[in-house]
Amino acid sequence: MGWRLSVGHVPPGTSQGNKIEPRLCCHITENWRGKPLVSRAVMVNLIGHTKTRTGFTSTAALEEHTDPTGLNVSAAALAAVRLKPDPFHGDWNDTLLPRASHVIGHVKLGNLF
Repeated sequence: MGWRLSVGHVPPGTSQGNKIEPRLCCHITENWRGKPLVSRAVMVNLIGHTKTRTGFTSTAALEEHTDPTGLNVSAAALAAVRLKPDPFHGDWNDTLLPRASHVIGHVKLGNLF
């Protein structure tokens, strides 16, 4: 495709990169207060039906499939990945560079989870 993909991470336990998460978590907690969390489906349903006073809503979905484990990437395949450390905390943030020399665009993804 020729795109560069940048992924930024923040250290575990912080929500600096995601300004919505801390503001929504209190509403999710309030929404399921007093309700028994007896299954993942119940939790996902309660999260998905959370709405703030200002009208902000959340969506949630339960993934039923299982991702495969134990997959190995060969040393040659890993060496072929072109990663460029970001100037800001290159130990946490990288840009995945395309194999082609021509770059079409740049997609920047922040804190995904």
